[in-house]
Amino acid sequence: MDLPIAPSSDHEAPPLPVALARPERQGVPLVFVSAHSGRDYPPAFLAAARLDALTLRSSEDGFVDELFAAAPAVGAPLLMATFPRAFCDANREPWELDPDMFEERLPPWVNTASARISAGLGTIARVVASGEAIYRGKLPFAEAERRVRLYWEPFHKALRELVDATRRQFGACLLVDCHSMPGNSAAPYAPTDFVLGDVHGATCSPVVMRRAERALAERGYRVRRNDPYAGGYIIRHYGRPQDGVQALQIEVCRPLYMDEARVAKLAAFDSVQGDITALIAALAAGPLFGGG
Repeated sequence: MDLPIAPSSDHEAPPLPVALARPERQGVPLVFVSAHSGRDYPPAFLAAARLDALTLRSSEDGFVDELFAAAPAVGAPLLMATFPRAFCDANREPWELDPDMFEERLPPWVNTASARISAGLGTIARVVASGEAIYRGKLPFAEAERRVRLYWEPFHKALRELVDATRRQFGACLLVDCHSMPGNSAAPYAPTDFVLGDVHGATCSPVVMRRAERALAERGYRVRRNDPYAGGYIIRHYGRPQDGVQALQIEVCRPLYMDEARVAKLAAFDSVQGDITALIAALAAGPLFGGG
């Protein structure tokens, strides 16, 4: 049975805020990233939370790092946040903060007005996926600064280095941002298994989008583009096709492979993982800008 949580042994930070699975030699111009599958929960965070461990885990993109674990086998690195999304969200701006969460008035340069903040899902989340408040009381702003410095910044430093090194080696890079979505995400749309996001064509070429869509549809999955997820901070920030960097967000519907209530894998996990491995191979097999 899956353990409800894996606490960190370090009060300040996990030994490494990121984990990197590298191929022996990078053979394709792809970088895979999972920002929301981390499950190393700092004890101080658990002590400050009013929620039980399983409820905190509801915000995770459960097991997405494992779904995409075949990336190094096809020659691409896979970067993973080890810290949980409920603690610090690497798919947000570094300073996207809800002023009602903090003891002091926030500095004027902090973004306090985004739609994500209104939903309680800024860089430091106010709520978990179910909408329940995380904290018993307000936080000092110094705690947000600490999390950005020790978690958010090392994650993005590692990601930027991978993207830049890939572009230097190959002349181009495709960044694949890997996520999962709750089973009710697609309402009121028809049932959806995967959502592919490219910010409505801004971060990824039609060639790559069609290749990803075709690879999934051929395996019987129902695929949508951009609705309800067009792309978060990662693909919007790094995706610059005019500079040789494309970015594609992939959302996998959780009930395909996991029990959302228990944060536990289903028997179908291996099958879905195999289909995603085929998707990875399809993305790696073709050109990024031209052809099919």
